[in-house]
Amino acid sequence: MRIAFIAAGAAGAYCGSCLRDNALASALLELGEEVILIPAYTPLRVDEPTISGRRVVLNALEVYSQQKLAWLRGPRGIVRRIIGGQKLLEWVTRLGLGTSPAALGSLTTSMLRGEEGNQRRLVEEMVDWLATEIRPDVVHLPNSLLSGLAREIRRKLQVPVVLSLQGEALFLEGLPEPHRGEALRLIRERCADVDRLTASSAYEADHLAGWIGLDRSQIDVVLPGIRVQDFGPAGTDSRPPTIGYFARIAPEKGFHVLAEAFLLLRESGEFPGIRLRAAGFLGARERRYAALVRRRVAARRAGDDVEILGTLERADKLKFLREVDVLSVPTTFPEPKGIFLLEAWASGLAVVQPNHGSFPELLEATGAGLLHEPGNAEDLALKLAELLRDPVRRVELGQRGRASVEARFTSRRMAEDVLAIYRKLRLLRVS
Repeated sequence: MRIAFIAAGAAGAYCGSCLRDNALASALLELGEEVILIPAYTPLRVDEPTISGRRVVLNALEVYSQQKLAWLRGPRGIVRRIIGGQKLLEWVTRLGLGTSPAALGSLTTSMLRGEEGNQRRLVEEMVDWLATEIRPDVVHLPNSLLSGLAREIRRKLQVPVVLSLQGEALFLEGLPEPHRGEALRLIRERCADVDRLTASSAYEADHLAGWIGLDRSQIDVVLPGIRVQDFGPAGTDSRPPTIGYFARIAPEKGFHVLAEAFLLLRESGEFPGIRLRAAGFLGARERRYAALVRRRVAARRAGDDVEILGTLERADKLKFLREVDVLSVPTTFPEPKGIFLLEAWASGLAVVQPNHGSFPELLEATGAGLLHEPGNAEDLALKLAELLRDPVRRVELGQRGRASVEARFTSRRMAEDVLAIYRKLRLLRVS
């Protein structure tokens, strides 16, 4: 089967959706399918080998410029060729592109209008390229924010379209009105052009179906998966107790909640030498936030015990996960995927997570950690203390996590589930 798998780049940052899409496309290729992984907006940044092509569809610079300047919406002349050049996009991406929903309301709704929006020519060019050069048997879209592509793809290619729901609720909630309401209306309308939707958790499927107004019976839950082979067990050296955090260092990921819980543990005196190590993407917004957290920690004389490492490449990430005792990413919003948990469990770590989003499902499936009251640093500190004072239990939970990931959360299993959906859709088309 020839699969056109479109994945949305994250403006030079690592993101869970990019990692998941690359792992899924790579696993489909290993299963013997013909997969073309196509970046949209910006090149993909992942910490594993990628099969993505260099060509980026819906170039972010062109998408933005066509929103702002009507005269750039015409045929591809010299100015459009310059703006849409691959080298310019790669250079700008390295500088970092803003993706704040507060400033992207009108652009978001325009993209959701697909062939009727300001980027209609870009949409037509992309679909024509798929039809003439790729000729896929199925097209997979990365999220509901690109559901506006489905109608034109189905019209010109006459193939099934599958769409992943992947955490776009946080972006949609950040849109100002009236753009948020219009975006939800358009997603509801345009998802009718999609043959099947997938979600990474039952929470995400239920939440988005209810909030946006999607047909829940059209959404298949496909649990996330990772390549487990590279991850090894945590070390057993005699370091001080160490709490780990591995995610984008941002308010919505709850790093400030974890920092406060760490301070409570440190000030209790029960865990001499306790440390907090954090790693994750640090753009301009994230650096300002991290600096604020640093100041709070320093004001309580714990600055030397908190380490913020920023973005780590794969080898350093694997090393980082081997050098902490327990992991917590206490998100302030209901996280729909939790790829970082799978990586922690693959490394044999127990976790402490808020009791919302996909976390209750994941911990019920693995039995590899504890839940705390969302946003409550005191409760988080209590749950972390339970594990820090009981190394036998901590190791046992980590081993359960590793076994569960190997059994249920591999990229191969994820690919097999998605491939079954593709095959069913193709059979339905034939019949």
